[in-house]
Amino acid sequence: MELRQLRYFVTVAEELHFGRAAERLHIVQSAVSQQVRRLERELGVEFFDRSPRHVRLTPAGERFLPEARSVLAAEERARAVAAELTAGRAATLRLGTSTGLGDHLDRVLESLARHAPELGVELLAAPVRSRLEQVAAGRLDAAFVRAPEEHPGVRLIPVWQDQLVVALPARHPLAAAPDVALADLAELPLRLTDRRNNPPLVDLVVSACRDAGFAPVPGPRSSSLQDTLAAIGAASPMWTVVYASHARQLRTSRVAFLPVRGEGLSLPTALAVHPVSPPAALGTLLAACADHDS
Repeated sequence: MELRQLRYFVTVAEELHFGRAAERLHIVQSAVSQQVRRLERELGVEFFDRSPRHVRLTPAGERFLPEARSVLAAEERARAVAAELTAGRAATLRLGTSTGLGDHLDRVLESLARHAPELGVELLAAPVRSRLEQVAAGRLDAAFVRAPEEHPGVRLIPVWQDQLVVALPARHPLAAAPDVALADLAELPLRLTDRRNNPPLVDLVVSACRDAGFAPVPGPRSSSLQDTLAAIGAASPMWTVVYASHARQLRTSRVAFLPVRGEGLSLPTALAVHPVSPPAALGTLLAACADHDS
């Protein structure tokens, strides 16, 4: 038994005429007759008394009609629920984020709220590999990723460069300058996360130090940025790097954040989306990323 067969049966029962029922259904009369016959054969009962002059419901047809209508009404309710769910999903942007986006994320969200107030945003923080996998699987609509590498099932759209700043004890002599040269940090231990946690960041900093003529003195491993900044703020002679967008949101008088003299240090940030079915709000999101620092 198929839904279309029930639909054809109900329409014929209302019209009591196969020709008019076919017109309402926008199909040929023979298709209506054929499907109603198949329904009757499958259920082993005749619903219509057919004669050359009229079509009437049999007692079985009269009893079956309200049940068929109930099934079709349930179908309509199911479709309405599905439509609501689809509309709600389209009106909600599931966005993957990472630590250190700082005021980049704030400004993107502010732009979205200004230009697309009807768009809801769900934020999910997860490791970069998880973010990419969820975008590829359709569980995230988009995700921010730094220094991204190609990933199957994902399209990467560059959005901005994430500048890095040096964090030093506020009482260190170098902290009095407006910026700092990496070579001036050669004698200070560098406290960074393990490379496995953030290969692009560690490689960038170590490579930049070598280009400045020295191999960085390894400091204690960083368990978290909060712990690292607390140790630096306690006037420990060491340094680290922080995303400038994150540093602008930190409130501490014991740590100085200085840009790197010259070209500075930065990592590219991209927006990861599905290559075939990107979010409907992609254009709005990219516009928000474009004016995030305006």
